[in-house]
Amino acid sequence: MSQFHQVFFEESLEGLDIMEKHLLELDTGNIDLEEINTIFRAAHSIKGGAGTFGFMQVSSFTHVLETLLDEVRAEKRGLSQEDVNLLLQSVDCLRGMMDALQAESEPDLSVANDLQKKFETALAGGAPAGAGATAGAAGGAGPSAAGWRIGFRPEPHILRTGNEPLRLIRELAALGRIEVRADLGGLPEIENLVPEDCYLNWEIELTGAVEEAAIREVFEWVEDDCELVLEPLGAEPEAAPAAGEATAAQPATPPETQAPATEAVPAATSGAPAKPAGEKKAASKEAASIRVGIDKIDSLINMVGELVITQSMLGQLGKDFRMDRLINLQEGLAQLEHHTRELQERVMSIRMVPISFAFSRFPRLVRDLSHALGKQIQLIMEGESTELDKTVMEKIGDPLVHLVRNSLDHGIEMPDVRKAKGKPEMGTITLSACHQGGNILIEIIDDGGGIKADKVREKAIQKGLIKESDRLTKEQINDLIFRPGFSTAEKLSDISGRGVGMDVVRKNIQALNGSVSVSSDVGVGSTFTIALPLTLAILDGQLIECGGETYIFPLISIVESIQIDTQLVSRVAAGCELFRLREEYVPVIRLYEVFNVEPRSRSLEDSLMVVVESGTEKVGVVVDDLLAQQQVVIKSLEDNYEPVQGVSGATILGDGTVALILDIKGLIDMAGVRQFASQRNMFGGADKDEEAA
Repeated sequence: MSQFHQVFFEESLEGLDIMEKHLLELDTGNIDLEEINTIFRAAHSIKGGAGTFGFMQVSSFTHVLETLLDEVRAEKRGLSQEDVNLLLQSVDCLRGMMDALQAESEPDLSVANDLQKKFETALAGGAPAGAGATAGAAGGAGPSAAGWRIGFRPEPHILRTGNEPLRLIRELAALGRIEVRADLGGLPEIENLVPEDCYLNWEIELTGAVEEAAIREVFEWVEDDCELVLEPLGAEPEAAPAAGEATAAQPATPPETQAPATEAVPAATSGAPAKPAGEKKAASKEAASIRVGIDKIDSLINMVGELVITQSMLGQLGKDFRMDRLINLQEGLAQLEHHTRELQERVMSIRMVPISFAFSRFPRLVRDLSHALGKQIQLIMEGESTELDKTVMEKIGDPLVHLVRNSLDHGIEMPDVRKAKGKPEMGTITLSACHQGGNILIEIIDDGGGIKADKVREKAIQKGLIKESDRLTKEQINDLIFRPGFSTAEKLSDISGRGVGMDVVRKNIQALNGSVSVSSDVGVGSTFTIALPLTLAILDGQLIECGGETYIFPLISIVESIQIDTQLVSRVAAGCELFRLREEYVPVIRLYEVFNVEPRSRSLEDSLMVVVESGTEKVGVVVDDLLAQQQVVIKSLEDNYEPVQGVSGATILGDGTVALILDIKGLIDMAGVRQFASQRNMFGGADKDEEAA
């Protein structure tokens, strides 16, 4: 059954997300039973699936969690905030167990065992004691001190309903120590045996203080397909074992269909075979599959049908082509182009998922960290239905987490500080997403204290990032927080302020061909803005020519294209050229020098300049000519060749030639150009003789 494990893991992790979402929305003062039912159903599904696949660690732990939820939905107990916290911790614990099982390693059960004891303590303080939750409602008996004698006599057709007796016996093993004896009296002669029928009955002794309802719950899926007899141990058995009964000394069924009678089936520590600790393999954090709406599949099938029709028409034209049918050929090719573009868009839409998948982790994060910091913070999420490529969404998660944690720790003030400033004691963090052109914009907005420019400048001078004589704009000062090793934290914490992070955030976002910027007002708050392409597979690009070669700039990186006025070009130390672009100076890169090709002309007057940006760095790239703008399919050089500095990938153009897609950040590094505030502010107060790095 291992072929279905991945589906089980994906569905279970979705169930855990559902549990966490509704637990965070619970109002313990006014419990919504529908929310409790939703949480219970998710837990019950995880437990059932885990039992089916033999992951008894998960099944056993989820059982006691499910018991508490069942008492709440039966209105036998209330739900305190401590109970909610315990359930949330259990969700985290189950995620950890799933990750370990997915990596084919043995889960660490220490946390699960501690939480299980806490659940048992909580249950003991409620109306019913012990592990059962429905005994009173079902009219069942309380726990038997010694245990239970269970007679399980399934109908012959039980196997045809998809139920496996061994799975039920394993679930019983999670409740206590069991001994199993199979009754072989119903076995027919071999020539009369029907392989799909079940001829065995079982007598099971379960040792331990277990509620009757907990046992009946194990058999709830087969109660209409079996006869079930429960008697407390110590009572007279209903009937003596049949003559054909197999005992511990003489097991009659093979091990794969019968638990050994001489020892208990392993409970909390049993499960699917796991690799030794030294052979663990890392579990993939990216989902191995994606759920697609049937409407998208139907649309795709219809589009393929249109393509087949067009191809058939063009094939007929090719067999009997005459010049008077040229217009038909042109129409067919135009139709083929239209269908191909539409097919491309619909295929790409299959990979598009709502950004709510990335946003869903933040309510829990904000809740836990605000409590840890002693702050009152609410989270507002907007544009959760905005769609982007699945790969982009998976890779943007970590940068978003760091930015939100930064707003929690550094942005939002303590309640007493906010009150003194005339602000509400509860701070607000807003996560929003929207489409803008061919990109997606994500904003992390807080109404905190904002970035104190003088403090940032002072820290930057101390760390040698800038000189005291440098005159920087407010935007340039704010951008210093993205420099490696920069932090204004007074002391290190587990939340932020380690001196690393914001530079990594920018680096990771740039790796997605995106950009991040910050705007802030002291006392009002800060806004971090992330611009990302909708997909990493297709790029909107500007084709340019230089030295007879065709290169591609990502459109998202282009600021403007201009004719070069040589009077606005200045030469500074080490031959570095600067172009005066209105109120700022932009370093000039001659692309033919970077790639060592011979240009059409080395004169700036006969060339064009494309002003591009990476983060807050702007450069002017000198090229021979601008060509067309078009969408290109990105091919990885790293996968097909090797990493090339200054090049993020390649594509195949319509004429079959290969064009390199330029990486603006890498291009700047190759040219050895850095933006210095003094050079970009008309040299005000700067050392003009300082050479760019």
